[in-house]
This record gives sequence, C-alpha cells and structure tokens, in this order.
Amino acid sequence: MDNMQIRLSSHDVDGHKISVVIADDHPIVRNGIKNELSHHEDIVVIGEAVNGDESLQQALRLQPDVLLLDINMPGLRAIEVVRELRKREGKTKVLILSAYGDLEYILAMLKAGANGYMLKDEEPSTIADGITKISRGETWLSADVATKLVFNSVRNGKGIGTSELTAREKEVLRLIAKGFDNLKIADSLSISEGTVKNHVSNIYNKIGANSRAEAVAWAWQNGLVKSEEEPL
Repeated sequence: MDNMQIRLSSHDVDGHKISVVIADDHPIVRNGIKNELSHHEDIVVIGEAVNGDESLQQALRLQPDVLLLDINMPGLRAIEVVRELRKREGKTKVLILSAYGDLEYILAMLKAGANGYMLKDEEPSTIADGITKISRGETWLSADVATKLVFNSVRNGKGIGTSELTAREKEVLRLIAKGFDNLKIADSLSISEGTVKNHVSNIYNKIGANSRAEAVAWAWQNGLVKSEEEPL
C-alpha cells in the first residue's frame, strides 16, 4: 500500500517559500532533516526546537507554515503543543514526526488537531512531500498509519454514525480523504468553492472534527474510505 499522499515536488504553486520549524531533541535527526530540506529550494528552515516548551514558543514567535514536531521530547508534551496552537488559531500546520505507530498515538494526535502523521522510518525524501501537502492545507499520513486506520475500521465494524451526513457531504469527505483541497473538490463536483467550504464546515460540526486530518481519520474509521479506493 503506497503512501496516501500525492507525490509532489516541494514547489509551492504561488512561489511562496514554505517556512518550517524542526522540533526534535536529537541533533543528528535535526541535522539530517535540515540537510534533506536544503535540497528543496522552496522550503526554508527558520527555526529549531529541542523540547516541547521551545517548540510552542518557536511556533508562536516565528509563525512558520509548518511545525515538524517529534512526538517524544522533554518538557511540554507534543499533544499539548498541538492543542495550544489550535487554541491560538494561528496559520501554523503541524506534521507529527514519530517512531511510534501505535493507533492510540495516531488518533490522539489527529484528534488534538495535528495535520499529518509521519513515521521516522520513511524515506528522507518524503519529508518534503509531507511538508508541502501540509502547508497547502491537505493531509499527510504514512502508509502504515493509513493501514492501521483501515484495519481499525474493519476490526471494530465501524460505519455507523455516517447517516448524519448527507450524500454530498460524504462525497466531499471522501475527496478530502483523497487529499483534494477545496478548489479541487469544487472542480470535481462542479460546485463553487464557497459551497465546498460550507459542506466542510457542516461535516466538521457533525462528526466533531477540528481539522482536515481528524476528518480523514474519522472517514477511515467509519468506512467511508475503503482500501480499494485508497487516497491518491
């Protein structure tokens, strides 16, 4: 099963450089990520953090497009960093970087408001892809993460609870799970982008989601996304 993200270069379509803060308490990991991102001219690392408290401070002070956040650091827990950023309603998107692929970690971080979940055993080149997707307001999940969500859905017999969504809302949610942004959803369904935004808002309210990533996780858990129609 391939990664659910669309393979993109790190080029941002409007020419804007994607600003990133790297938060990891291991210097070797930070340096490795910086080295990888240095090969992508449209991504710029503007800060680093070595613990949870510093991660939050850097994100609030620098307002990066993406905070690449290790899940296990000293100080403030990663989940609290995410929750606090969501309370502030800033522009920063959060891409979790973790050695832990346990379902409880994944669901907890997505529910808190993380925009994606990347495992540390990914190929280094996927980091730029994940950052690019996240910066565009889309979702990035490692293949193993997506697989766990699918199996959890099957194991728990999920699928109930979707009746509250209209047929069009289900269509929109499936496209969100495929990584489509609002404009692409609008084009696909031949409706206006404003109408898509209204549908997304209604979906969030009905399923109790606070972010696209959380909505995607809900869609996988509730059987709206099947393995044979894996997100692009």
